[in-house]
Amino acid sequence: MKILVADDDPVNRHLLQILLSKWGYDVSVTTDGEEAWRALQNPGHPRIAILDWMMPGMDGVQVCGKIRADKTRAPMYLLLLTAKQATEDANGRFESVADDYLPKPYSAHELKARLRTASRILELEDQIKAARENLQVETTHDPLTGLWNRSSILEILHREIHRARRQSSPLAVFTIDIDHLRKINHQHGQLAGDAVMREAVRRICSSVRISDSVGRYSGGQLVIVSPACDRSGAMKQALRLQATISQEEFKTFKGNFTVTISMGIVVSSSEHHARELISSAEAALAKAKKAGPCRFELACP
Repeated sequence: MKILVADDDPVNRHLLQILLSKWGYDVSVTTDGEEAWRALQNPGHPRIAILDWMMPGMDGVQVCGKIRADKTRAPMYLLLLTAKQATEDANGRFESVADDYLPKPYSAHELKARLRTASRILELEDQIKAARENLQVETTHDPLTGLWNRSSILEILHREIHRARRQSSPLAVFTIDIDHLRKINHQHGQLAGDAVMREAVRRICSSVRISDSVGRYSGGQLVIVSPACDRSGAMKQALRLQATISQEEFKTFKGNFTVTISMGIVVSSSEHHARELISSAEAALAKAKKAGPCRFELACP
């Protein structure tokens, strides 16, 4: 764990550095509030700061205030060292910005205990953040493929339709079906079908543009929302996707499979709604599949 120390007294700085290093902390030492604040702008800065309250220029409370005002910063634990008692600070400035304070002179045992508490609090906050992020992924992504799930890709489509209207730009929607996936599932088992699905998704995601969004709409059907893509661009993308899928066999634990995809494509003008685009793309997909595998149809919404 990294710790930043800010103290204008060289003796105090040296003692803190010796203690903290002895306890296994990675210590950065600064001589005043301004230097401490600059150090905390660097990537990978310490998340625990021990700040002397009374320093020339920017004092410890002011440094704490600037840290707390930066809402983009990862949580930090701020400990103020002061010759004052907290009750002597009539404005309660420390309580609003710092996590704890330690009156001088302090014992090494007490400081070590405070830092152990700080480390546990930061670890807990990291765990809570990771849990929130995992929950966000679980509620917006398909568990098998890692793609956007149905509700999320529809939300993205709504958003891109509004953007296209504002910018008067085209928007292409692709519905994609993996040909004969159901047959693979029946003959070789669901796990083999899942492996084919994941590999198809990997290849598709490697082929689309950064601005495109890919989601699993249902079963073996995928949806790509492709902003600023006109009819010519949509046809080129369709050919590229088909080539990416079919150029090489899919290798699975059940053997190798030759896989193709069928697609229905619609290019939107600004007056269309999400349900109309999806419906048109699905109708085009049905027409493509009826004509045979590895086909695509471009529909008029």
